[in-house]
Amino acid sequence: MANRLLLHERHVAAGARFVTVCDWDLPADYGDASAEYAAARRGVALADRGDWGVLDVTGRDRATFLHALLSNEIKALQPGQGCTAALLDVHGKVQVILTVWVLEDRIRLVMPRGLTAKISQALDHYLFSEKASFTDASDETALLMLLGPEAPATIERLTGVRPPVPAWSNLTATLGETTVRLVTGGGETGGLEVWVACAATHGPRVWDALVGGGAWPLGAAAYESLRIEAGTPLFGHDVDESVLLPEIPLERLASYTKGCYPGQEVVVRIRDRGHVNRRLTGLVLEGEVVPPHGAEVLADGAAVGRVTSATRSLGLGHPIALAFVRREHAEPDRAVTVRVGEGTVPARVAALPFAR
Repeated sequence: MANRLLLHERHVAAGARFVTVCDWDLPADYGDASAEYAAARRGVALADRGDWGVLDVTGRDRATFLHALLSNEIKALQPGQGCTAALLDVHGKVQVILTVWVLEDRIRLVMPRGLTAKISQALDHYLFSEKASFTDASDETALLMLLGPEAPATIERLTGVRPPVPAWSNLTATLGETTVRLVTGGGETGGLEVWVACAATHGPRVWDALVGGGAWPLGAAAYESLRIEAGTPLFGHDVDESVLLPEIPLERLASYTKGCYPGQEVVVRIRDRGHVNRRLTGLVLEGEVVPPHGAEVLADGAAVGRVTSATRSLGLGHPIALAFVRREHAEPDRAVTVRVGEGTVPARVAALPFAR
């Protein structure tokens, strides 16, 4: 049986149609995915991120410990700041992509929920004399996301606090009688985003306040269209442990000045003296067929890649996909085909993001 979100009953009451994604029952839509998409692009929408988990790192050495392990700058971040980062193995392959929220008394790592236990164990493996400890706070935390051009103004109207501008900056506020943490998103949907985190017991109350404040509930169909249009890979779906960090077009994931971390030598060597054999890119497909996850990408009759995510873009009006494609075939506008069933679908390589 699939896992249910903390706010499952709220979604049922809102008329959600559900779909199972990565062992979670998620609202696919609330009756009109196109209207939900339009709200996110032109107004304000609200997504339940309860399928994401929270790993809290405490202890006096938490910042220096994580700085030595993650691909981005951690030690210099002050409370109220944050970043995206990856944990790599010694071969430069991605173990997880996560976001880092620096709070006053802890560093909060946010990632797909099924990975928190694994990443806690992986971090603990590196722990020797450092004072740091790990707590999976997923069950105690509700995670919501406001998205769209009106998201900052909506949360300011409801809390009296304007979210900070830099990505992953965060602060506390009060929504009604509930203490929440507001976190400025990193643009994974291609627009403005404000995460709203609170105690799990207050999640339904916060959802109601945000919907009452004008946010349009947004399901997985519209969210996937936004995410793929923005060219944002999802760990566990687009990216797994076979992927080298430089194969992902996310420069903000890594610092080249911070010093050593696991896999850093491989990342720098590829940057300075070599290249990757494949990279994550976009595909624009002809017709109306949406290829499945893992569909082969073909060029001159030979397999040159595979699709990782695909959808019918609600903004562009035709199917698009993210795919790993061999370097020599990954130039924008390159003609390829995608195998679907017994046939193939014509496609062209596209630069990411699809929509700006």
